[in-house]
Amino acid sequence: MSDTRQAIIAGGCFWCTEAVFRDVVGVSEVESGYIGGDKADPTYKEVCSGRTGHAEGIRVTYDPDTISLPELYDVFLGTHDPTQLNRQGNDVGTQYRSAIFVDGDEQRAEAEAAIQRWNADHPGQGAVTTIEDATTWYPAEDYHQEYWEGEGQRNPYCQATIPPKLMKLRKSFQKYLKEDA
Repeated sequence: MSDTRQAIIAGGCFWCTEAVFRDVVGVSEVESGYIGGDKADPTYKEVCSGRTGHAEGIRVTYDPDTISLPELYDVFLGTHDPTQLNRQGNDVGTQYRSAIFVDGDEQRAEAEAAIQRWNADHPGQGAVTTIEDATTWYPAEDYHQEYWEGEGQRNPYCQATIPPKLMKLRKSFQKYLKEDA
């Protein structure tokens, strides 16, 4: 068994991205939080205002012997819409941007390659996903963690947005599904 690694991605609402990656094989932990902004210890309300510069993101802890970083990035790009600038569906603002936050040259190269693969597979669409240096990670408030498994099941917004993302995962990335997903 190898050591675990972490990747930080942002694909709109963190509730949605977290729900997808909880079902991905090799992923042992998914934490919702904030990254990429200039205010220390931002709150959900502050990030939602769009004035802090943060993105709603997830920090994924994974086993690289089970799922590689390139595979993780491919799942990410394939389960949200990387062509929407500063939005995902009805969520609009830089806090909902599509972004990969990298820690070092290896992650940057893998992120660039993943975007190139996605663009090659989707001619004429053009991903606008940014690649940004990882800055300080701020975990979101406790009630945001594992949101889909709890409150999200009763939230109309989540009921409308999360199942289509999970269907993309099941349809296009079946080999990356956990057995109990």
